[in-house]
Amino acid sequence: MRTTIKKWGNSQGLRFSKEMLAAAGIQIDDEVTVEIQGNQIVIEKAESDEICLKELFEGYRNDAKQEEMDWGEPEGDEKW
Repeated sequence: MRTTIKKWGNSQGLRFSKEMLAAAGIQIDDEVTVEIQGNQIVIEKAESDEICLKELFEGYRNDAKQEEMDWGEPEGDEKW
């Protein structure tokens, strides 16, 4: 696809066809990464920053000893 860089406010912008975005797996409002590699601009769909619970605890081992902590005596109107 051949396109032209156009003025967009104080910036410059490119327009992509729906088919080109679909081929790249990119939809409207998706986040993308933009990198310069030599004299090329590379645009890729950004990976999700969301971490699922399974990924969060991957490699976790529960072998730490759990002990009760002594926080001392109440110093105000706390109810223990």
